[in-house]
Order: sequence, then structure tokens, then C-alpha cells
Amino acid sequence: MKKTILFIVLFLTIVGKSFAQDKKSNSKKMETIEQNEHYTFQLSNKVTRKAVTFKNRYGITLSGDLYLPKNAGNEKLAALAISGPFGAVKEQSSGLYANQMAKRGFAVIAFDPSYTGESSGEPRNLASPEINTEDFSAAIDFLGLQKNVDRNKIGIIGICGFGGFALNATAADKRVKAVATTSLYDMTRVMSRGYNDTVTPEQRTKTLEDLSQQRWKDAEAGNPAKGARNLPEKLTGSESQFVKEYFDYYRTPRGFHERSLNSNGAWLLTNPISFMNMPILSYVKEISPRPMLLIAGENAHSRYFSEDIFKVANEPKELMIIPNAVHVDLYDKVDVIPFEKLDNFFKTNLK
Repeated sequence: MKKTILFIVLFLTIVGKSFAQDKKSNSKKMETIEQNEHYTFQLSNKVTRKAVTFKNRYGITLSGDLYLPKNAGNEKLAALAISGPFGAVKEQSSGLYANQMAKRGFAVIAFDPSYTGESSGEPRNLASPEINTEDFSAAIDFLGLQKNVDRNKIGIIGICGFGGFALNATAADKRVKAVATTSLYDMTRVMSRGYNDTVTPEQRTKTLEDLSQQRWKDAEAGNPAKGARNLPEKLTGSESQFVKEYFDYYRTPRGFHERSLNSNGAWLLTNPISFMNMPILSYVKEISPRPMLLIAGENAHSRYFSEDIFKVANEPKELMIIPNAVHVDLYDKVDVIPFEKLDNFFKTNLK
């Protein structure tokens, strides 16, 4: 039973690195940085960052960072809400994106999803297709209440698994005027059907039976059990290439953060339950006539998610494939992530 559950949890999180930190310099550096100030990127000298909180419809308090261009003056700004990847925190990729987009003139909030990072919600280490979609709409609420934000010019960027939630939120929330995703993952699809849709109906039934039995164990124990760590302490060399790539981001100083589930934690064993029968992208056609930009790496194991959504979505839509890039290159490589394209896309469409 555990094997089946852990298999689905792996796809649920899909992240990787070996935390090969240099004992003489990197570990010392990590020790001296207070965790609440530890970001995996440098704040631009053209940008200000302020810690903020806001609530979603479920009463969960979300923790975010509001990034603003220093030279904005009194003008009303176009704004963006950013979150992801799945299992990451705002001090990682979403903050890096926010920093880059604020430098280009946007008001941007990067936020921790419900139940993770510095956001509230119990139990911890949990995800939900409904609540994580709502998290984006709550971020739109927050941005639209800011005096320096034009609430008619708000867009979303979703990274990895939060690309799926970003598209789902945009389909339902007509206040969102444009949406972009990078390294898109549809977590409901991968958890219910497996990677590349290889799970058979019999395997799916067995997984649900195992998850159902785990609920008895959790009920008897009085609290939900955690699965295995999302990523191993170190690599053996036999792992899949995508695991090695995740490891290279989350488990080394490049992208490690103590609060990140992918760097340092594990999802609950029963986390997949709500994802198994709630396909979040059933209404992706209803994003139209608002524009959609899908960005994926040429060599990303996740590329098929963006290509499949592009096929079914209505116009206006655009699919951008980044040559030679893998999935995690679009997490933090500023020379690979097409920020000028994102800048032009939102400046063209948030008006």
C-alpha cells in the first residue's frame, strides 16, 4: 500500500536536488542567514519588497511579498499575482519572478499557498485544487484594494503546478485580464492518471483503496501521516533525469529553502485524494477572449502539459518553447526565462 501512495506523492511533488552544500562556505552562510530573510535571489535595487498578509474565502491567512518599482510615483500600476512551483515558497521562484516583473514596472505579489510556507491552514503540508485556485483569486482581491494598483489591469503568472491553478482561476475569475504559465503542470491530471497518462484504471482503483485505508489509520492516530521526503538527502545516480534536475534546484544552495516542502519536507500521505477526481482544466476554453501565454522548455519532461492545453484552448493563445531548456531552468535562470516576452505580453494585454 505504502508503495502505491508514495508513487503518487512523487508525481504530486516532482522536484529535486541533493543539497550538496560546501561545508566551508555554503553551510556557514546558511547558518548566518535568518530563515525569514533567506531569499534565493538578490532583490533588484530598482524594486522595494514588503511582507503582507491577506485572507482567502476560506478564512486562511496567506503570507506574501509585495514587490513595487521604486520609480512608480503616484501612477496606478498594472499588477500581477504569482505563485509556484508546487511545493515551493515565495522566497524561491515566485519571488524571483516578482522581482523581475516589478523591475519592469508592475506591482506584483508573490505568495505562499494555503497550508504551506508562512501561510496559515491546518494541517500543514497539504494542497487542494479548490483552495489553491482560490488562493490566486484572494491575491487578486488584495491587489485590487491597493491604492497604487489599477484593478482593471491585473494578470496572473503560474509556475509549474501553480500554472494549472492559475489557468483554473483565470477561467472562473473574470477580473483576471491575462494569464501566463511557465513549466506548466496539471496536478490533477498527473495524480489521477500518472506521468504521461500511464496509470491504468486498475492501478487508479488500487491507489484510491490504499488512500482510503490510510484515512482509517489517520483517524485512529488522531492526525494525518506524512509520506516520504519529497526529495532524498542525496542522489544515488539511479534516479530519473527529472528527479536529478529537481534535486539540482531544491536541494542545493541554488534554490534550497527550509520552509519549502520540496527542499526540506514531505506531503501528507492522503494529499492526493482531492486531486484524483477533480480535473481543474475542464473549462480552460472559457479563458478566451482573454489572452493566454504558455512557456515550456524544449527538453522539459512537463512539456506535454503546455502543448495539450494549447491544443484545446481558444484564441488568443500562444505557446513558446524555450530551446534546450529543461523544466527547472524556468524556475530561476534569468538568462533563460523570457522575461522580456512576459513584460511585452502583460503590457500589451493589461490595458
